[in-house]
Amino acid sequence: MIRESNLTKYFSIDKLIYHSLDQSLYQVSVIIEGKEYYVSDSNDKLLRSHNLIELQKKLRKINAKKTVLRQDSAYDEMIGGPIKNSANTLEVPLKDNGLY
Repeated sequence: MIRESNLTKYFSIDKLIYHSLDQSLYQVSVIIEGKEYYVSDSNDKLLRSHNLIELQKKLRKINAKKTVLRQDSAYDEMIGGPIKNSANTLEVPLKDNGLY
C-alpha cells in the first residue's frame, strides 16, 4: 500500500487505476515502476468512495502517464461458465474532465 500523500513525490506514475467494485464503489491503485500498489488515506485505510468524481478531485495533482477505469466481472462464474486461467477484466481509458 502507498499513502495518497506520498504519490506527489513521484515525478510520474505509470498508471492510475480506479477500480469499479460494486454499485458505484470505487477504490484506487497505482502502478509505479511495474509494481501495483493500492492507495490509502492518512489513516492507512484504503482510499474508497461512492463518487468517482470525488476521487478524481482528490487525486488531480497526480502526474500519471495513463489513467483507467477497471472492472473485474464475475459474469462467467455467475452463469456457470468454464473456469478460465485469466481474469475477466475490462479496462477503459479515463480522463479527468474537471467536473468538480
